[in-house]
Amino acid sequence: MTLFDNISRHNFKAFLWHAGFLAFAQNFMDVDTVIPAMVVESGGSAMHIGIITAIMMGGSSFTQLFFAPLVNNSKYKKNYLLYGINLRVLSLIALTIVLYWFSSRHSIYIFWFVFVFISLFSLSGAFANISYVDIFGKTINQNKRKSFFALKQIIGGVIVLSTAFLAKKMLSSFDYPTNYSIMFLIGATALFIASLGFWKIKETEPSGIKISGFNNFIGSMLNEIKVNKKLVYFLGFINTQGIVISFIPFVMLYAKETFNTQGSDTGEFLLFKVIGVVIVSFMIWLVNKKVKYNTILYSNVFLSILLALLILLINNVDTLKYIFILGGIVISLFTITMNGLLLEISGNENRALYAGFAGAGNIIPSIFPLIAGGIISKLGYAAFFIFFMLIISFSLYFILKIKCSR
Repeated sequence: MTLFDNISRHNFKAFLWHAGFLAFAQNFMDVDTVIPAMVVESGGSAMHIGIITAIMMGGSSFTQLFFAPLVNNSKYKKNYLLYGINLRVLSLIALTIVLYWFSSRHSIYIFWFVFVFISLFSLSGAFANISYVDIFGKTINQNKRKSFFALKQIIGGVIVLSTAFLAKKMLSSFDYPTNYSIMFLIGATALFIASLGFWKIKETEPSGIKISGFNNFIGSMLNEIKVNKKLVYFLGFINTQGIVISFIPFVMLYAKETFNTQGSDTGEFLLFKVIGVVIVSFMIWLVNKKVKYNTILYSNVFLSILLALLILLINNVDTLKYIFILGGIVISLFTITMNGLLLEISGNENRALYAGFAGAGNIIPSIFPLIAGGIISKLGYAAFFIFFMLIISFSLYFILKIKCSR
């Protein structure tokens, strides 16, 4: 099926439907604030936060290495996309049941139940993401992609900001584990509604590259690295700047251990993070045709380092909450630029492969939370923040080499 403008417009709306309801669900299953706070409430330590964060942020992406050959060999990937998102819905429902019914009766085992279903939630998201990137890339016209990401951010920002107040109310009005059970149930419902947009997608058929087995996939990856130097620099970028996505959970732990924060504080942190996302959404929407990716990339490195520096200087929880505004900006900018760069360096024939390559090369972000948990346990938070800034600074080299023209 050839990509006509009417198909592109139709799918543009379908992807926006998903983005809108995903934004609604986001606050109720937020991986930066809500889930880490829930893990701490269920008895988690720095190492537990490290393990869960490694799975949610890095490990889930790394598993794309194993999913990519399977997904890539299919002419149509819509079914894989639906399988992945519906499995995420079921994982959230399972979390709701476990927290509500078993927490008080089997408190010793609650963390391990949480561990299993959070892992399933994250891995199914990684599985769905390969299909999402491939379908989006071949069914949305290239000249509409940056506009989509900007519009997605602006719509998502407004919805997320609106629902942040409801999420904050849920966290403060009920005690653990009821508050988190309600949060995950709302998140599962909204995520299911979001998936309806994917049912409406009209998928065009790719002339995809066939990959026969895992070894062939690795061989294809090594070959692409040889012929496409931008892929090398892209992998370097996500292995340095990419650690920002797993930074905020440790700030949550820092707040709990340093200032003894409660559920109401978690709601405030979530709200301020959302404000940061909304700010960057409006900014990108306003300047998306004037500003190149490189400018955004350099700006985000500076903001990421500033984020860690400011935390070192803060000595009270009332000031700390404003840090989450900057955290929301940094995470949002990374997400926009990473997705945009992946689309720019790949083509319709190999986009699913490149999504897998991004996961396979996501090594440092995968192990960073585990290392961070160890550093915090042995050396303290100051050493962790310095370590974070050091890795982030290396991304400047890869951004310089990428030289994105758009």
